[in-house]
Amino acid sequence: MDRPYQISAVILTWNSARHIERAMMALRQEAARIRTEVIVVDNGSLDDSIEIATRVTPVAQVVRNRKNLGVARGRNQGARLARGTYVLFLDSDTEMTPGSLEATVRFLDDHPTVAAVGPKLVHPEGTVQDSARKFPTVPGKLLRVLPLAWRRRLRWAVDEEMLDVDRSVARPVDYVIGACQLIRRSALESLGGLDERMFYGPEDVDFCLRAWRAGWEVWYLPTAVVVHREQRVTYRRVSVLTARHAVALAYYFWKHRYLWHRPRVGSRVPRARAL
Repeated sequence: MDRPYQISAVILTWNSARHIERAMMALRQEAARIRTEVIVVDNGSLDDSIEIATRVTPVAQVVRNRKNLGVARGRNQGARLARGTYVLFLDSDTEMTPGSLEATVRFLDDHPTVAAVGPKLVHPEGTVQDSARKFPTVPGKLLRVLPLAWRRRLRWAVDEEMLDVDRSVARPVDYVIGACQLIRRSALESLGGLDERMFYGPEDVDFCLRAWRAGWEVWYLPTAVVVHREQRVTYRRVSVLTARHAVALAYYFWKHRYLWHRPRVGSRVPRARAL
């Protein structure tokens, strides 16, 4: 009998040819030390994303969707094929650094109450991204259109984006963004996967909130470092995806019944302490 997989890496592609080779190469190097299966879910790419991915990792399972089904639905497709103890959701514009996967696996092995852990995400030049945050509020979302230098002067933005937090310290957080999350498969299944009514964000926030409410914890782990090129299409221009993101965000606030005052879970849970 084959040994069970420890990791099921699910990579979602959508016209990702510019980045997918770097992502797959870095993952292959990390997976060499941990028994890992790779699942590529393609959301109707018009470029050669799949060809590049399978050239780097010929053994990868591939799911070919005829059109873009959205992030949550695509990742759920991959998760349903997963046989690993943990499911790694990884964006195609990321690159895992040496030892990052092993660090997150070791953390979940040692912390059975943690459902999901997110690494420290950095830009290619090395600056740290605010990948661990408090649950969003409507005012906080509106403030994100301002330049970072301005937001650093606004208490609401500093609090919500955790701009004053030492990001070299591992700690429980409300949520970690979905660019790279290692999730306990038993937790993912018990929570019913990602909410597919959210086409493009904030399915990662919603999952973490549901995990906290179900008694799990979510942690940020800076000893694991992942380069993230952050190619979010909603940053570029008003588009159909921008509109779908806005609709999903409105649905999130409706679903969880709040606008201004975020749920009192996550990093405010008394039993959770920074390491």
